[in-house]
Amino acid sequence: MNDTHKLVNDLSEQVSRLVRDEFRLARMELAEKGKRAGFGAGLFGAAGMAAFFGGAALVAAVILLLALVLPGWAAAAIVAGALFLIAAMLGLTGRTQVKRVGPPVPSETLASVKADIDMVKERARR
Repeated sequence: MNDTHKLVNDLSEQVSRLVRDEFRLARMELAEKGKRAGFGAGLFGAAGMAAFFGGAALVAAVILLLALVLPGWAAAAIVAGALFLIAAMLGLTGRTQVKRVGPPVPSETLASVKADIDMVKERARR
C-alpha cells in the first residue's frame, strides 16, 4: 500500500512538472509566432508609408510632365491610379507574410502534449 501511495505521488509530481513544462513551451511558441506576425504587420505599415512618400515625391513631377500633353485633371488621375496599384501590391505582400504565420495555436506544444498523454496511458495499462 505504501509503494502504491509513493507511485501515485511520484506520478502526480511528474504530471505537474510536465504540465508546467508544456505551458512554458506553449508560451515560447506563441511568442515566436507573435514576432512573425509583427514582422508582417510592419510590412503593412511600410507599404502604406512607401505609397505615401512615393506618391508625394512623384506626383508633382509626373502630373506636370503629363500636363504637357493632357489636361491637368487627367494627368493627376493617371498618377493616382498608378500609386494605388503600387500600394495594393505592397499590401498583398504584407498580407502574405502575416498569413504564413498560421493560426496562433501552439501546434508543436499540442503535439507534444498528445504524445505525453499517450505515453502516460500506455504506462498506466502496464
